[in-house]
Amino acid sequence: MNKLLEMNFMDLKRGETTMLESVEIIFRTFTAFILLWVFVQLLGKQTIAQKTYHLYIASITMGTIAGNLAFNIKIKFMYYIISICIMGSIVYMLNLVAVRNHRFRKWIAGEPATLIQKGQILVDTMERMGYSLDSLKQALRGKDIFNLDEVECAILEVNGSLSVLKKTPYQNITKQDLRILPNAETVPIELVYDGNILYDNLLKHTYDEEWLMGELTKRNLSVKDISYAVVGTKGNLYIDLFRDKID
Repeated sequence: MNKLLEMNFMDLKRGETTMLESVEIIFRTFTAFILLWVFVQLLGKQTIAQKTYHLYIASITMGTIAGNLAFNIKIKFMYYIISICIMGSIVYMLNLVAVRNHRFRKWIAGEPATLIQKGQILVDTMERMGYSLDSLKQALRGKDIFNLDEVECAILEVNGSLSVLKKTPYQNITKQDLRILPNAETVPIELVYDGNILYDNLLKHTYDEEWLMGELTKRNLSVKDISYAVVGTKGNLYIDLFRDKID
């Protein structure tokens, strides 16, 4: 009789333990979802796209922490909260540095790599990036390009996508092209970023500092007024100011 009562007591105790664990898992799951939602809201939509190195790493890490928070009840709940807060703070600070400092951005977020320039495949760059010729051809086919001779420039973006500029004879005709025959296309050249001249780009191309300053003088602008300046594919200079006059 005593053994029967003892067995019933143990079964009841196990049932209560199981019920408590189930409630804890439900609570942890809701908490994990809310924390991830807050994480994405704070860092913006680029977190979903995982466009940079640090956001890609952060997404994997935060997902792992949240998954363990929901199901691994052997580790204390507070440890997960601390871990998520620390990781979120690190990524948030890296985002601020990447946005405000162009020099550190390439180390934090990565930078695009040119794989084809002036119709020539840059083998050294591809080897350094670990990007094979088969991968390049596959990416080009995804853009309906089956002949490498059609490509003027191809850039491997930070998020792994391939941006392609076709040679002029292979480009689609637009209404503007029907009116004016375009000159030879070139790769966009960034000249000013966040109020600073990008001297490396000036040295690599035909545009020099004297030409840039002359263009700014025509517009009554100084370098410090400019948030971003780039020479487009048709040789036109695009300038974005820190203080845009928009109603």
